[in-house]
Amino acid sequence: MMRLHQVYTRFSLRHFSLPLSSLPSLLHHHQLPHSLSLTPKITSTNFTPVMLTSRFRNLAPLTSSSYSSAAVEDASGGASNGVVSSSNYTDYEEDEASLGAGYRVPPPEIKNIVDAPPVPALSFSPYRDKIIFLKRRALPPLVELAKPEEKLAGIRIDGNCNSRSRMSFYTGIGIHQILPDGKLGPEIAVTGFPDGAKINFVSWSPDGQHLSFSIRVNEEDNNISKFRVWIADVETGEARPLFQSPNVYLNAVFDNYVWVNDSTLLVCTIPLSRGPPPKKPLVPGGPKIQSNEQKNIVQVRTFQDLLKDEYDEVLFDYYATSQLVLVSLDGATKDIGPPAVYTSMDPSPDHKYLLISSIHRPYSFIVPCGRFPKKVELWSADGKLIRELCDLPLAENIPIAFNSVRKGMRSIDWRADKPSTLYWAETQDGGDAKVEISPRDIIYTQPAEPLEGEQPVIFHKLDLRYGGISWCDDSLALVYESWYKTRQIRTWVVPPASEDVTPRILFDRSSEDVYSDPGSPMLRRTKAGTYVIANIQKESDEGRYIILNGAGATPEGNIPFLDLFDINTGKKERIWESEKEKYYESVVALMSDQEEGDLNLDQLKILISKESKTENTQFYLVSWPEKSLVQITNFPHPYPQLASLQKEMIRYQRKDGVQLTATLYLPPGYNPSTDGPLPCLVWSYPGEFKSKDAAGQVRGSPNEFPGIGPTSALLWLARKFAILSGPTIPIIGEGDEEANDSYVEQLVASAEAAVKEVIRRGVAHPKKIAVGGHSYGAFMTANLLAHAPHLFCCGIARSGAYNRTLTPFGFQNEVRTLWEATNTYVEMSPFMSANKIKKPILLVHGEEDNNSGTLTMQSDRFFNALKGHGTLCRLVILPHESHGYSARESIMHVLWETDRWLHKYCVSNTSDVGEDHDTGSVKENDNKGTTDAESKVVATGGGGSKEGSDLEYGGFHSLPRSSLW
Repeated sequence: MMRLHQVYTRFSLRHFSLPLSSLPSLLHHHQLPHSLSLTPKITSTNFTPVMLTSRFRNLAPLTSSSYSSAAVEDASGGASNGVVSSSNYTDYEEDEASLGAGYRVPPPEIKNIVDAPPVPALSFSPYRDKIIFLKRRALPPLVELAKPEEKLAGIRIDGNCNSRSRMSFYTGIGIHQILPDGKLGPEIAVTGFPDGAKINFVSWSPDGQHLSFSIRVNEEDNNISKFRVWIADVETGEARPLFQSPNVYLNAVFDNYVWVNDSTLLVCTIPLSRGPPPKKPLVPGGPKIQSNEQKNIVQVRTFQDLLKDEYDEVLFDYYATSQLVLVSLDGATKDIGPPAVYTSMDPSPDHKYLLISSIHRPYSFIVPCGRFPKKVELWSADGKLIRELCDLPLAENIPIAFNSVRKGMRSIDWRADKPSTLYWAETQDGGDAKVEISPRDIIYTQPAEPLEGEQPVIFHKLDLRYGGISWCDDSLALVYESWYKTRQIRTWVVPPASEDVTPRILFDRSSEDVYSDPGSPMLRRTKAGTYVIANIQKESDEGRYIILNGAGATPEGNIPFLDLFDINTGKKERIWESEKEKYYESVVALMSDQEEGDLNLDQLKILISKESKTENTQFYLVSWPEKSLVQITNFPHPYPQLASLQKEMIRYQRKDGVQLTATLYLPPGYNPSTDGPLPCLVWSYPGEFKSKDAAGQVRGSPNEFPGIGPTSALLWLARKFAILSGPTIPIIGEGDEEANDSYVEQLVASAEAAVKEVIRRGVAHPKKIAVGGHSYGAFMTANLLAHAPHLFCCGIARSGAYNRTLTPFGFQNEVRTLWEATNTYVEMSPFMSANKIKKPILLVHGEEDNNSGTLTMQSDRFFNALKGHGTLCRLVILPHESHGYSARESIMHVLWETDRWLHKYCVSNTSDVGEDHDTGSVKENDNKGTTDAESKVVATGGGGSKEGSDLEYGGFHSLPRSSLW
C-alpha cells in the first residue's frame, strides 16, 4: 500500500481562509447553520480602564529608532511624548457593551502575519522522479466549524460528508518533474475537477503513474458535500472520477481507500442501500442505565464524546458502516465482504491478501471506539474470507498505568521484507503494567496461509513493552521495546531466519537522554511499496552497513547527522552532518532507492531541509560523493516584517542546581543597552523527567527558523515584546520519587530562574513579565499566578484543566488515582488556590473541547471561583472550537483578547510584582501577591482620573454570561 509521504514546513498555517470582512455578505447571501454564533461568549470581572503609558504603542516599522521613549511618532505621523495615543488603542478603552459584542481583529502587525498564505505540502513519487505541491489556504471561516456534527464513540462525524468533522483540505495539486540536474520542471496542474473542490486523501499509485484523491463540492440544492474518489494521470494532469456511477461516495469515518496494485483500489463506500439518518425518538424507551453488579474494577481517563444511549449506538453504526468495493482504473467494480464498521485495510506486499480490521457490538458508554470489540480477518485479494485472526472483546478495563495494553493479539501487520508474512505481539502480563513478569511481551510470526497444524513461530521475547520492528531481510531486523516508568528504551538485533544466532542488544539507553540517541535506521522503498532498512555497500569493504539518521542533540543544540554504521562491529563513520554555524539542516528522506539491492554509498542521494534563524525552510537534494546541493524549493518568507528578529538559546540554573534552557526572541532592531528592557511574555509547558541530568539537556537548535503559527506567542514580537519561548519547566522524580509530589515547588523554582535570567540580561522589565500557556501550559499558568505572584504581572491560560478532582483516574503523566494521591491532586489544582490568585488572568476555552480532561466546564468553574474571590479575570468561550482553535474569526479574536490583555495588564503595568529582582530574594508571604497600589482601581474619564478601592464594581460592571450569549 502506498501511503502519502508529506513534507510539512514548520511555519505552515491552517488550510483555508475567509476574510472576516466578507462575513456580512455571507450572512446576506447564504443561509448559515442555525447554530452559528457570531460572537464569542465573554464573561469578565473588574475590567477597569487604566492610564496607558507604554512607549511601544506606535505601529511604525520595527526599527531601532522606534524604541526611543523620548519622542515616538504615532500612527498618524504626529509626535508623541511616550504616552500611548488613544488613537492607537481605542479598541482597548471602549465600554463594556462593545467589549462583549462580536468578533475582533488584532492589530495589523499581528493580523498580517496570521493571514500570510501558507506554503504547500510536498509529496514525492514512489520512484523519486516527480514531486507534487499540495496547495492550501490559510484559516477556515467559522461557518465551516459551525456545521452540525455527531459526537459518537470518542470521534466527531460530519454527517453531510460522512467523514470526521473539521477536516482541512487542499485547494490544488501541481506536478513537477525532477530533472536530471535535480531541479524542477514546469508545473503540470491537475485539472478536470469542479472549481472550488476540496481535495483530501492524496495518494500515489504503486507505479507512480497515477494520483488518487477525493474531492467534495457543496451541492447547492441541499448542501450535501460527500467525498468522491478521483484519479489523475501524472503525465498530463488530467483527472476524472474513479467510479462511473455518480452515486458512489466515500465513507471516510475510519479508513478511506488503498491501492491494492498498480491499477486497482479498495474503497470504503457508503452502502447504496443506506437510507436517511435514523431519527431520535421524541420519547425515550427507558432510563439510561449503567451497571457494575459484577464488581469489576474499571478505571478510565476522562474521555469525551462517548456514546450515551441506544440511539447513539444506532447512529454510530449508520455513519461508520461501509461497503468495501474493489474498483479498477477502467471503472469496473466489485463489492467484497458484508457491510461492517471497517477500520483498516492493508494489502500484503505481494498484493495477494488483505488484512481487514473491523469493530462490532457490544459497544461501550465509558470508553471510545478504539476499545470496542475488534475483529481482524485475512481475506484474499478478491475479497474471500480465508481465516479469522482474532476477535478481541470489549476492552473497558485496560489499567490506567502507562504501558498497559489490550489483551490478545495487537499490532498485527505484514513483514515489509516478505511477500505475505504476518507478525504481531501478545502481552503476557494481562495488559497490566503493574504486573511483574518475564517475558512481558512475545512477538509471533506466521505465513498468511499456514499449513495445516502449523502454529505461529515465536520471533522474540521482550521484558519491556513491545514498540515496533524495522525489517531489513532474513539476516537483520531491529526490534524496539521501552518502559515508561524507568524511561528505558532498548533496540535488539534479531536475525529472522537464523534460529541458531542469539538476538543481542544493540542500544540500551534512557529515552530522556537525548545526547546518547544514536539515531534511527534510514528506510528504503521496495518495489512492493513497503519500506525496509537500507543496506549500504561501501566500496572495498565487506562490513554490514546501515545508515543511522540522528537529531544530534548536543550542549550547543541539535546538529543532525548521518552515520554509516556497521551493524556487526558497532563502528561508526559520520558521512554527513548539518552545517552548524548559521544553518540548521535535517534529513527528510532517502532519494536513491529506485533500484533493488544494496545502495552504493557513492551514489547516495538524500532530501534535506535547510533553514536559519532568518531564512525560512527550503528543500535540497544532496548527492554523493561530492555531497553537492541542489535547491528544489524557493518558498517566500512567510513574515518578512520579522525576518531580522533575534533568537538565542539561553541556559541558566535552577536553585537546586538543575540546568535549564529556553529560547529568547527579541524584536528586530532591538538593542537592550540603548533601548532598555521590554515587556516580556513567557510561554511554556511543563515536562516530567526521571533524572536531573536529562532535564538539563539542550533540545532544539539555535539556528532553526522560528515557526510562527496562528496562535503563537511569537506574534508579539511584532508588538515589541521579548518572548521567552519554551523555558524548561522540569518536574523531576528520581528513583522511586513521584514527580508531582513536589510539582508546585519545582514549578515555582523553574519560573523564578527563568524570570531572574531575562531580568539579568536587561531585556525584560521586572514589572512587565506575563506568563501564558495552552492546555497543561494553562494549568501551569494558573498555578504560577497562585504560588508565584511575585514573578508575573498577569497570565493567559488557554484550554486548561484547573481542578484535578475532575480527572480522578490520572492526568498528563500522573498514573495514581485521586484516592491514592489525594494531597497531590489537591495541591496541584489551581482551583483549590483560587483565593491566592490576585493577578489578572485571561481564560480562553473552546466550547466544544474534546480533549481528555480539559472539559470546557474546567474554565467555567475556575472563573466562578476566581470571581467569587474578587480576582480580576476574564473568560472567553469560543463557540464551535475544540481544544485547539481553527476558525479565522476565533483565532483573530483570541489574538485581540491576548493583545488587549498584555497591553492593559503588562505593558501598562506599574505595580510592584513583589520580588526584589536585583537580589532574586522572594518576599515573605508571597502568595498574597498584591500591593496597596494593586488594590486600587485607576480609571480615566474625560481629562481626569479617579482612584477607588471597590474591585468588584469599580470601573466597568461585569455582565452575567447569559446576557452575552
